[in-house]
Amino acid sequence: MYDATNDAPGPVLTLGQRIRAHRKRRGMTQEVLAGLLGKSVSWLKQVEGDRLQQSPRLPILIQLAEALRVKDLSELTGEQAIPVRMFAGPGHPALDAVRAAINSTTLLPIGAVQPLVTLRARLDAAWRTRHSSPDHRTALGLLLPDLLRDVQLAATMYRDADRRRALALLAETYGLAQMFLAFQPAQDLLWRVTDRALLAAQESEDPLALACAVWFLTNAHRDAGDYEAARDVNEQGLAAIEPAMSEAGVDLRAMWGALSYELAYTAARFGEAVEAWQHWEEAVRVAERLPADYYQPWTSFSRVIMKPHAVTVAVELHQGGESARQAEGAVSAAIPSRPRRGRHLVEVARAHQLQRDHAAVLGTLELAQQAAPETVRYNGYARRMVVELVDGPAGLRPQARSLADRIGLLV
Repeated sequence: MYDATNDAPGPVLTLGQRIRAHRKRRGMTQEVLAGLLGKSVSWLKQVEGDRLQQSPRLPILIQLAEALRVKDLSELTGEQAIPVRMFAGPGHPALDAVRAAINSTTLLPIGAVQPLVTLRARLDAAWRTRHSSPDHRTALGLLLPDLLRDVQLAATMYRDADRRRALALLAETYGLAQMFLAFQPAQDLLWRVTDRALLAAQESEDPLALACAVWFLTNAHRDAGDYEAARDVNEQGLAAIEPAMSEAGVDLRAMWGALSYELAYTAARFGEAVEAWQHWEEAVRVAERLPADYYQPWTSFSRVIMKPHAVTVAVELHQGGESARQAEGAVSAAIPSRPRRGRHLVEVARAHQLQRDHAAVLGTLELAQQAAPETVRYNGYARRMVVELVDGPAGLRPQARSLADRIGLLV
């Protein structure tokens, strides 16, 4: 069997052979990889069989590299080394400090344990900071290291009911950390916090903490392309909290809605349109029973988020006309979170991309960059669209290059 590189003596591998080797090495089917790329299985078969008339362009190669967890494009192309991090999200300057805090051991606890009410207030303040800051990763990078250490220490030192409350806080803090880590070159760290969050939530015996941890774990599985695992975890989480729903408060009811929407999102990734819209409608029914001004800090679930969610479902289903219709009705949604509004505008740009409206794509990405610069800087979809625009219509190239410079793309 050929190796996926050309370092060893033997036949020089083609692009298609390299892609096929990396896909099999990751245990990924053609259906899953094609879905991650938004392409058909027949297209991927042509790529792996080197039967396309023209080789995939750079944006597609970047998507392939990210989906296959390839760090350098030369591993696919066999040509000059081009690190994928040039196009994927870079590592934030605070990443090392956050990593050190997550990895800090509590085997020999050191330091004063803070009251749970103090930790709760600090965590609430961190969530507010995250939603109000245009550069939310930078803001979180200043808060997370100390917060992680202090909450981890509390979960170790408290006992009985107080320990369970501390564990619930810890699960939520790990969820906030996942928000910081997303789209950064720290997959090992991201999986560490998702696993720890679920364990802490289970030990806390708090249905709300469990629902929150399941939501974050579902997102991690789906972002990794493991849709089956995302769906399984999601469904198990709903089943686990269902006994508590008869007496659920507003936050737990919102989590039920958020998890219902995640089923819609995953179904859309599978290409299951009927199921996706059915789950979205269930989430809408939950949202409509929430207070009009309610906005959940962990998941952004609320009444106002349902139209933006509809844009994402339509985009993931590659429903060009429907995504454009939903985008038109949701582009001005009054989302109170700056990073979530930035993410929504990226989804609107994806809707315009399906319609091949390059000017609208660029204009919407500019709005997203103004709303939340770090959202665009670290979002893989946004970065790939900018790369395409740099080589797109001549009249848009100067503006696209300017945007590329602002989000740290080397083009």
